[in-house]
Amino acid sequence: MVVCGDDGLARRLAIELREVYRQRVVLVAPAAEAEEQAADPSAAGHDSLSGGVVLPVRVETAAAPTPAVLQRARVDRAAALALMYEDDETNLRAALAARRLSPGIRLVVRMYNRKLGQHLEELLDQAALVALPGADRAVLDASTTVLSDADTAAPALVATAIADTNKVVQADGLLLRASERPVPGRGEVPDPGLCTLALLSSTASEPAGFEGSDAGSAPGPELLPDDHAVLGGAARGTVVLEAVRHAGPALPARRLARRGAPLGEVISSRLRWALAGIVAAVVTLTVTSTALTDADPLHAAYLTLLDLFSINDPAVDEPTTRQVLQLLSGLVGLALLPLLVAGALEALGTFRTAGSLRRPPRGLSDHIVLLGLGKIGTRVLARLRELDIPVVCVEQDPDARGIALARDLGVPVVLGDVTEDGVLDAARVHRAAALLALTSSDTTNLEATLAARALKDDLRVALRLYDDDFAAAVYRTLRSAHPQAVTRSRSVSHLAAPAFAGAMMGRQILGAISVERKVLLFAALPVAGHPPFEGRTVSEAFRPGSWRVLALDTARPEARHPDLAHTGRDEQPSLLWDLHPGHVLHPHDRVVIAATRRGLAELLGPAPHGHAVADGSR
Repeated sequence: MVVCGDDGLARRLAIELREVYRQRVVLVAPAAEAEEQAADPSAAGHDSLSGGVVLPVRVETAAAPTPAVLQRARVDRAAALALMYEDDETNLRAALAARRLSPGIRLVVRMYNRKLGQHLEELLDQAALVALPGADRAVLDASTTVLSDADTAAPALVATAIADTNKVVQADGLLLRASERPVPGRGEVPDPGLCTLALLSSTASEPAGFEGSDAGSAPGPELLPDDHAVLGGAARGTVVLEAVRHAGPALPARRLARRGAPLGEVISSRLRWALAGIVAAVVTLTVTSTALTDADPLHAAYLTLLDLFSINDPAVDEPTTRQVLQLLSGLVGLALLPLLVAGALEALGTFRTAGSLRRPPRGLSDHIVLLGLGKIGTRVLARLRELDIPVVCVEQDPDARGIALARDLGVPVVLGDVTEDGVLDAARVHRAAALLALTSSDTTNLEATLAARALKDDLRVALRLYDDDFAAAVYRTLRSAHPQAVTRSRSVSHLAAPAFAGAMMGRQILGAISVERKVLLFAALPVAGHPPFEGRTVSEAFRPGSWRVLALDTARPEARHPDLAHTGRDEQPSLLWDLHPGHVLHPHDRVVIAATRRGLAELLGPAPHGHAVADGSR
């Protein structure tokens, strides 16, 4: 695997590929990043998940990924190449050069511009088909994946705000989390979730936590246990798979024209009363005119409206009854017309105000306060609104990237510096369920967190911090100062790296979740070509400790999305999670499985150049 980048995400991706997937990695980075990678203790070959020794990351120093640099990194013999530079144009140029040097290489490109990324993905896949006409088209169609660190980190940040976890996997638009359940008390019936992924070690319920347990003094977790093992492990904690859902209040009713204006506010009660008065007056005068003048009802209504709005000719030569009715209609029109004009102006003002930023409602509660509407905050806002979660945003820059999205979605926004007095109060943080501090400044996020803690000491907080050592120190301090509150520090590079690593392993990999010191992988595999699945029932295809079928793709083979981990938000879900154990798997089916490293390596076979996905231990 070759990873090229100029920031911490590239370095974290290299570590993820080495530690989780046990791949040989070459990291191409500028001099400063290369020195930081060499100084990283984890770069010495120590695997933090198992304590074993793995191959170190080989570092190549280069200012830019030129064709000569790519050749020096041996992309012609690599299984995959990740281009992780912050500049979209740099990644685009390098991707085109890499496709020429190695037409069959799997490319993973980091780009924020979604539209440009989609075009680039299609172009590079087509270039691979032209360069290798005899190759497997299904493989080459999935040879390029364009991702954004903001898009890939957003699900984990949303899950942190909702369910206090970043152990999430995204499949077909659904967020799935691995939830750790303690040992149930007497008489308690635990929620099984979608399925049981693991039985925790016997030390998992100790106050120190299983992460600090001595691996040699206690049995490790049991991955993918069968029903008999789950029943026999009643005294052990479990890890279950469940969907991330919001249990808070629902959003208001549908809004008009996507401008954030509720229909009841545009047509206010005063405007409705004015319209009702005019209709009543027209009907009354029309009936009276029809009865007294023997006129046609339709013609009488027409004359009444003309008289009401004072645009009819004077009834000088007409009968007295008609003249009296005209005068009466004119007087009613003089009384109702100003009311109608005032109501129309009020509706126009309400609609125009809806096009501007909304203020947080007075009675708002149990919402999420989102600080920062930059690249990351904008993606998180979109994900929160997809889940129908009430949000209040705080942003200092009125021209920030996410202001337009917040205006279109009708999300309340407080413009101001979050470190100033009164800004958090205006966002109703004292009544909020969680705070997401996602500005680009570590000190601003920390200061906002401390200020929010002063307003509500049990507020759930997740703050974005770039420096890992600083994040660890902040987490320990806040946990000690507020032991009853949930505080999480998140790094975008740590949250986004697993998605990029999964894409480098192939689109069949949806993600990975750590369970104590082991790892579970989630993948989407076709049934055809896999004897353990083909023609077997779901229960027969389950191999405890190796793999388990979780879901079935119900879409037609020609309509299936090639990458279930990054489907479009407008696409309808096609995965069926509640599978009957007796359901027979057919060759044309595609399934989502959870597997250990060893199990997935057995299903996929040896990786390119004889390098397996898994080591022999898991």
